[in-house]
Amino acid sequence: MGVGEVRLAGRLICTSDAEAEIVRRHLAEHVRLTLAEPGCLSFSVEPTDDPLIWRVEECFVARDAFLRHQSRTRASAWGAATTGLERQYQVFGLD
Repeated sequence: MGVGEVRLAGRLICTSDAEAEIVRRHLAEHVRLTLAEPGCLSFSVEPTDDPLIWRVEECFVARDAFLRHQSRTRASAWGAATTGLERQYQVFGLD
């Protein structure tokens, strides 16, 4: 991890096929928009062997870029569609 970088690693967990379908429906656009954000170094949301769980990995150049991403995500179609889904994340470098 570079100096000043913020990394997030974790899981997005659905409890039903209907929730998983919501993720699949909105994911490509969410990834596209995130990768286009200033300060995004990498962003990946990949399925796991469990069809209801995705592995999430993000890296941003600095705290402010990460916080802008979080704000944009909450206000996006992705944020609205996935409100209530369980997220288990660890964030590194935010201090």
